Amino acid sequence: MQNIIFLYLTIIICLTLFHTNNNNNNTFLAQAATSSSEISALKAFKSSIKPSSVPPFSCLGSWNFTIDPCSFPRRTYFTCGLTCTPDSTHITQITLDPAGYSGTLTPLLSQLTHLTTLDLSDNSFYGPIPSSLSSLHDLQTLTLRSNSFSGSIPPSITALLSLQSLDLSHNSLTGYLPKSLNSLTNLRRIDLSFNQLSGWVTKLPPNLLELAIKANSLSGPLQKSSFEALKRLEVLELSENRLYGKLEPWLFQLPSLQQVDLANNSFTAIEISKFGGGSSSSNSNLVAVNLGFNRIQGYAPANLGAYPMLSFLSIRYNLLRGTIPLEYGESKSIKRLFLDGNYLTGKLPAGLVAAGAEVTGSLGDNCLVGCPASSQLCTTAQKPSSVCKQAYSGKKP
Repeated sequence: MQNIIFLYLTIIICLTLFHTNNNNNNTFLAQAATSSSEISALKAFKSSIKPSSVPPFSCLGSWNFTIDPCSFPRRTYFTCGLTCTPDSTHITQITLDPAGYSGTLTPLLSQLTHLTTLDLSDNSFYGPIPSSLSSLHDLQTLTLRSNSFSGSIPPSITALLSLQSLDLSHNSLTGYLPKSLNSLTNLRRIDLSFNQLSGWVTKLPPNLLELAIKANSLSGPLQKSSFEALKRLEVLELSENRLYGKLEPWLFQLPSLQQVDLANNSFTAIEISKFGGGSSSSNSNLVAVNLGFNRIQGYAPANLGAYPMLSFLSIRYNLLRGTIPLEYGESKSIKRLFLDGNYLTGKLPAGLVAAGAEVTGSLGDNCLVGCPASSQLCTTAQKPSSVCKQAYSGKKP
């Protein structure tokens, strides 16, 4: 009798334990029920990458689809490279390590409809950027920096209305900037530097803080209509392009502008008025201006000396003539001044070489008189007098 009772109790205990474990398992699985379409997208993404470029201990090396990608804790598989929603049902971020992954992007990435971040930077992805990425309506950060993507920037990228940061720099992209780029009203940062983009600078998103399109083949003058809505722009970097024409006052009067780098282009003239179109420049935030290695003619813009926060100014290796503006010597903010490689003449403003002057940089390779060798600004010699005479005889240097 006792044996029968013991057996009965054992069966009850086992059934209870089974029921409890089964409930726990169901709970765990419910917490890791990633959308099947998103799992398919992840599988296609990994399959499009050359297996030989996936190191065993990399993020992608840990992606093993025998378990749910959003399962938790991730002790062995899916240890890095992706982030899921708190309920483990959707993938919100793909941020790969710089392991040298090589492959193309599958259009099936468009099935990751909850994705907010896609960061594949510093790898070896190649081929075109899929236009299907326009389906990622929640995407806020798209970073494909330092890969080998080619082709044009897909016009459909302007459908990513939630986008806040776009970094496609250091690739091999060609073609023009998307015409409707200004429709991305949430965009704060654009970096398209070190590509092969051409054409004019199109109308830009109104809430940009930073714009960098260095080392491309952009051409044409800078149009006021492209920039006039940028009340929050702080950083403008368009160096090493083929831009030309006159730099007009409106550019330097953008209310939040702090840094301007337009070096290594073909600009031929510059006009600087006091900040605010004739009013005081005391409200300007401008800190650094680099206009070196252009074809700017005429006099050095004296009004820049009145900008109260301007600490760095370079107009080196242009075609400037005349004297160095007295305003540069009277400025209390300019600390780094590069005017070398021009045809500036006359004597230096006393404030630049006076005892205790803190201005560094270079005024060499000009036609200046009495540039003291004791000053760091005058370390580089001036042009030969014959070259200066020719420049001021009406002949082109």
